[in-house]
Amino acid sequence: MKFSIQLSAYYPNHDLGGRQLYRNMLDQAILADQLGFDAVSITEHHLINILLMPAPLQFAVKIASLTESVTIMTSVVVLPIHDMRVYAGEVVCADIFTDGRLMLGVGRGAFRFEMDRLGVPMETSRVRFDESLAVLQALLSEHEVSWDGEFYRFDPLTIMPRPDTPGGPPIMIAALAPEAIYHSTKRGFHIQTTPLSGTHEHMLEQVNAFHRARDEMGKAGQGLTLSLSRVAFLARDERDRREKIALAHHYYGQFDNVFTGDGIVEDGLIAPVPRKVSIDRTEENLHVCTTQQMIDEFAPYAEAGVDRFILNVNFGVNQQETLDCIQRIAEEVMPAFGDGSREPVRSGVSGCC
Repeated sequence: MKFSIQLSAYYPNHDLGGRQLYRNMLDQAILADQLGFDAVSITEHHLINILLMPAPLQFAVKIASLTESVTIMTSVVVLPIHDMRVYAGEVVCADIFTDGRLMLGVGRGAFRFEMDRLGVPMETSRVRFDESLAVLQALLSEHEVSWDGEFYRFDPLTIMPRPDTPGGPPIMIAALAPEAIYHSTKRGFHIQTTPLSGTHEHMLEQVNAFHRARDEMGKAGQGLTLSLSRVAFLARDERDRREKIALAHHYYGQFDNVFTGDGIVEDGLIAPVPRKVSIDRTEENLHVCTTQQMIDEFAPYAEAGVDRFILNVNFGVNQQETLDCIQRIAEEVMPAFGDGSREPVRSGVSGCC
């Protein structure tokens, strides 16, 4: 099982500033590359202060300029808010500028506040996503593409320049339901999923849906991968573990506000709302633990057949503790999962920005 760090920005207030926010994320990416992580992952979100990244392809290019080997995954870009006739060309350029290290993770969008204010109501996001993905694939694969659909109508055009690799970079679909995972895999896509607060049995259903589809595809399914994302943090001791769980519980009050709640946002800052679940339930849903606990908790994912584990370590922890956590995961946890990770490139964190 390989490992990725999700560079999910947290902007607690306007005092931090965007330059410092993204310098922190770049330093995490550089360290992950140096320590042999397989990938780093970039979200796309606008107008809010959690998971904040309004320019994921630009950021992928910046990361590539400062790293050597790490795969750079968009995890995920929100296709319905983009015009595929413009976006396809941006994808081609980003693939070139990252020297082919880009994996394009795509999804329909998750936060109603964000989608509504960008003019894409959640009620239409599924059908918009399906058509956007079909248009994007056509533009990356074919010359002189025309379209007559529900959301796109245009005369023949050819995206320039053409992708270095036919069809462009590998595409990864964000899917939660086992049936959606199965059908997306059968269409030849890599998969990213998460059980969220689901049970171990639900996680197994998600993983098994992927493997069932990949096995049915035979040779055509070889090379497809399943990435699974979870919040995880390697605590130094029990006291540190409890402190990080409390921090995560507060952070997820903001997440709940825009994911399942009313979307109360003022001046770009999401209001924390009381969680409907207890802090004990938050603890159950996260992998915030010490070294042996983390190895034990990750083992079922590897045994189930997850190809890549995406660690979200950014939920309000300060930068130095986050960097220390990334390093300790590489040194104390990743070796327990065999040779799924690269050899470290070098040590130390370079300057950036």
